[in-house]
This record gives sequence, C-alpha cells and structure tokens, in this order.
Amino acid sequence: MGDVAAVFKAYDVRGLVPEELDAGLTRSIGGAFARLVRSEEPGTTSVVVARDMRPSGGELSAAFTDGITALGLDVVDIGLASTDMLYFASGHLGTPGAVFTASHNPAGYNGIKMCLSGARPIGIDTGLGAMRDDVLAGPGDSDVAADAARTGTVTTVDLLDGFADHVRSFVDVPALRPLRVVADTANGMGGLVVPAVFDALPFDLEVLFAELDGTFPNHPADPMQPENLVDLRERVLATGADVGLAFDGDADRVFLVDERGQSVSGTLTTALVARSVLRREPGATIVHNLICGSVVPEVIAEGGGHAVRTRVGHSFIKAVMAREGAAFGGEHSGHYYFRDNWRADSGLIAALTVLEELSASGGTLSELLEPFDRYATSGEINARVEDPAAVIERVAQHYAGSPQDRLDGLTVESGGWWFNLRPSNTEPLLRLNLEAADAGSCAARVAEVRTLIDGAG
Repeated sequence: MGDVAAVFKAYDVRGLVPEELDAGLTRSIGGAFARLVRSEEPGTTSVVVARDMRPSGGELSAAFTDGITALGLDVVDIGLASTDMLYFASGHLGTPGAVFTASHNPAGYNGIKMCLSGARPIGIDTGLGAMRDDVLAGPGDSDVAADAARTGTVTTVDLLDGFADHVRSFVDVPALRPLRVVADTANGMGGLVVPAVFDALPFDLEVLFAELDGTFPNHPADPMQPENLVDLRERVLATGADVGLAFDGDADRVFLVDERGQSVSGTLTTALVARSVLRREPGATIVHNLICGSVVPEVIAEGGGHAVRTRVGHSFIKAVMAREGAAFGGEHSGHYYFRDNWRADSGLIAALTVLEELSASGGTLSELLEPFDRYATSGEINARVEDPAAVIERVAQHYAGSPQDRLDGLTVESGGWWFNLRPSNTEPLLRLNLEAADAGSCAARVAEVRTLIDGAG
C-alpha cells in the first residue's frame, strides 16, 4: 500500500502515483471517507465521485468507489469533471463528493479533493485528519458487518449541461457583448467545461490545448507561473482578443490576461468581482484572504460593503463565508468563492463575471482595471529555510515597533508598505508577499525582508 502519512495534506489527498498513492491505499481512503460520511451525515446513502484527465484517474477512482460501496453506500459517478463541477454536483444532488485530481501538479501526481453535502469543505482539522488515522488503524469489525449486509450500487450520471446552466445563471446573458476570448485550458479539464459553458454565449471563443491529456504535452497546468502564460499572451496579441483566460488542471482557478497581453493579478480580479457583487447586492459582506492587496478592502468599502480578512486556504474562507453570510470571497491565488455556488470556488463563474463587467464598460480590460492598479506588489516569493518558525520570530522581532498580527504567519504594516510571511503547509518554505506604494519601494523592501530571512536562516 502507498504512503499514508505522505498523501494526507492540509486540504486534500495528493501524492506521486504509484509510489505514494496507489489503488490499495485509495480503496482504504474510500472506506475511510464512507465512515466519515456516516459519522457526519447520518442517513446519507450516496456519494458523488468524479475524476480529471490524468492517466491514473480511472484506476484510482474505481478503487475509491469499491471502498465506498463495500461499506454499503451508493456511488453516483459523474465521470470526467472539473473540481467546480464536482462542487456543483455535491450541492445540486445534496450528497458528499470526491474528485480525483492533483490540480496544477505534474503528470506523475494524483489526489482527491473531498467535501460533505452542499460542497462543505473537508480539511485536516475537519475530517481529513480523522480519515488518515482511520486508514492507519485499518478496517474494523463494523466494516465486515457492513460489507456482509449490503454492497452499494454505482450509477452513472451526466451533469455537464446542468453545470453549464448553473454557471451562466450568475450573469445577465442578454447584456453580454460579442467579445473575442482566448482560453488556455492547458490540456486540463477546462477543455471539457469551458466550451460547454460558452456554447450559449455571444463570445468568439478560441481554446488553446483543449485536448484532455493528463501528461500535459504543451505546458504545465499551473497559471500561477508566468512561463505558463506565454502561449496565451502571444495568442491574445496575435488575434486582437479582448481577454485571455488561463485555467489550471482541474479548472477551478482562472487567471486573466488583458488585451495588451499583460497578466492580471488575483488581487485585481478579486477587486473587480467584488465591485460587481456589491452592485447587485449593496452592503454585502465580502471575504478576502490576507495576501490580497490593499485595493481589495478599499474597493469593498468604496462600494458600501463589509470586508472580512481571512487566512489563506479554501476551508478557512468557506467557514468564514458561512459564519459571516458573505456573498463572495477572493484569494490572490485565483480562487473565487460564491455564496450562491454553495460557497465553493469556481474559475468559470469568476470569468463570466469579469466578461459581464467588460461588456458593460464598453472599453478594454486594461481600462476597466486601471482604477484598481494602485500599488506595487512582489508576487509570492518562496524561501527555503531550515526552521520557518524561528525565522518568523526573528523577522517579527526586527519589526517589533510596527503593527503586527498572527492570523496566518506574520503580517507587518510599516509606514505605507506591508508584508506577510507565512510557512508552507507541506515544505520547509516561507512564502513572502509584500506591497508598497511603487515598484522601486517594493523592490527595496523585498530586498530588506529577504536579507532578514536569509540571515535568520
């Protein structure tokens, strides 16, 4: 069996196939998920299962399904799907769900993102930790009894059209104008869901690398990395497109490229979508994570909304959205969450919201975003250190005279600039995000903080 300790992460299961994640381990995880579902949602009789286009997906999802049905729960198999399509299925059908995907990771990886009914998140403190311990403990007598009593059934259901209708319901379709759109789906699940959603819309859509191919023959499905946007930027310029959309492997994240071929940060996209939401719902609460730039809470306040700052990570954002009754949540990393999407994230809903705003503006995307481009940012900078906690304390001490908080790592505000330094969940890395008034100040401050990190390391 694979490596149990290695594959259970903060928000999902993920590992190399078959060295860390194989069919035997996956079947055990399916059984653990079934037991978690029984514990958290007594009376639940079925689970929805999906997979992305990775070569190992068929075998692993079949083993996971066996683990669930052996414990008497039925499986609704929706086949190939994006992660936001799995969340739709969970909400629409009212069932827990799981999708086999490793998102933006290389081809050798696979994993499982899981949720309870209504797309409620499962993280290490809200079910994944218990599942890991369950797998490590091995099957008990209750499993044998359940196995003997009933084996669950498997039903195949096609939800693609329903999902596409749901995504389109977030915008005023008659108000859209015939924009030219290039979407780079990077051989990921966007190749399935993007054409389905755009089919009934008035856009001139061109899809790059639409073939579903989990070996990623053209470039990695990680739009966070600038080198993976090169093809999209070139095509936008070559065709005179109004906007470029870059999706990751499981198509739950989207990054924008404007008509000049310039990439748009997740912060600016969050600000634009937040403004759109507030126009529809004045006074709404909007959630943003703490590495979003200052423009986000500023735009929310200017729109009459209430901004709530959260930790990084979908399980935290979704929990805060539920507690606060938030209409929308945004992360700098390209995840965008919508209350009316069961508080789940969807790159496609965010993309259509941007296209609706662009349609209404009558101008270009760069012109639409110009009022939000108020500060210079570093982007996320990773530093490998031996003892992340010790480095954070050393940096905090250096800035002891400045306002600080520990919501997620260390955030320091210091006279017109700020930074957040937080540890990776899975590696001995520190992640630095910094914002200042202009590019020169930003570069100088980054160098200052990096010197402290390197010196402390």
